[in-house]
Amino acid sequence: MEYIILLCLIILIIITVIILLKIIGSKTDLEVLERLAKFEMSINDRNIEFERNLNRSFDLVSEKLDRKLNLIYDNVNNRLDDNFKKSNETFRNILERLATIDSAQKKIDNLSTDIISLQSVLTDKKSRGIFGEVSLNHILYNIFGDNSKLYSIQQKLSNGYIVDCMLYAPLPLGSIAIDSKFPLENYQNMVDKTISVEDRKKYEKQFKLDFKKHVDDIANKYIIKEETSDQAIMFLPAEAIFAEINAYHQDLIDYAYNKRIWITSPTTLISTLTVIEMILKNIERDKYTSIIHQELNKLGNDFRLYKERWDKLARSVKTVNNDIDQVYITTEKISKKFENISQVKIENDNLLEEKIND
Repeated sequence: MEYIILLCLIILIIITVIILLKIIGSKTDLEVLERLAKFEMSINDRNIEFERNLNRSFDLVSEKLDRKLNLIYDNVNNRLDDNFKKSNETFRNILERLATIDSAQKKIDNLSTDIISLQSVLTDKKSRGIFGEVSLNHILYNIFGDNSKLYSIQQKLSNGYIVDCMLYAPLPLGSIAIDSKFPLENYQNMVDKTISVEDRKKYEKQFKLDFKKHVDDIANKYIIKEETSDQAIMFLPAEAIFAEINAYHQDLIDYAYNKRIWITSPTTLISTLTVIEMILKNIERDKYTSIIHQELNKLGNDFRLYKERWDKLARSVKTVNNDIDQVYITTEKISKKFENISQVKIENDNLLEEKIND
């Protein structure tokens, strides 16, 4: 900026010199020299003043720039500090979340291992049967507790077959057989989307045959006239199989219904057993209610006898009171007679004395 100002001064001087050269032609050299000297002095004074003003302006500008730079520096430092703190907090949160994710991943890995282990267990029919029995026993224990009066496990029937559970429900239901069935292989193939549609239809047909066979087995083995109820319960340990049957296989439900077999899952079996438990409690309560009613009737009879005896006693007491009144009256009469007799004797004595004196 200083160079620009100097350049402007030089141009101004050149213009001034040109003007003066034009004036020289009409005036004397002496006047020109005087004027040049004056002009030079004026230019020097103005240059000095201009330099002072320029220096002051530069100082003010420099001071303002310093203040603004310091302010910018402070703002930048504050923002950097804030961003650094936020970055540290974000990084710490990320580390915590990574630790949580790592822990969750380990749990998922363990769960995957457990699921694989469960799948390997459920591939065997015998293992599936044990799994269904354990699930059934767990549900029965949670609903009824260890109560042999309400149900029994592995009950042997008169035909020699052993049912998973025999539930002793109130009449007219009677003893209801509950048996666990787990048709898994053909169900898994039936719902496997990686298998072709034709193959899945074959597995679906086989699944229905397996299911109907289970229904027939329960109906033929565990429904015995005059020993068990005329209906039984099939327990499916897998909710998915139960949902599949209810959603897409109404023919299987109708088939089981015609055989008097009720299909349940863990959820629906809990609901069914809970209803039966409430019915049993109501029956027990009604039984005690009848006993209480009988006892109240007996107490009523005893109170009636008490009232009769009290009335009899009251009549006896009243009779005694009457007798007491009569005795009192008789006593009064006798007392008066004694008084009269005493008075008569005194009069006679007085008369006697009078005669003797005469």
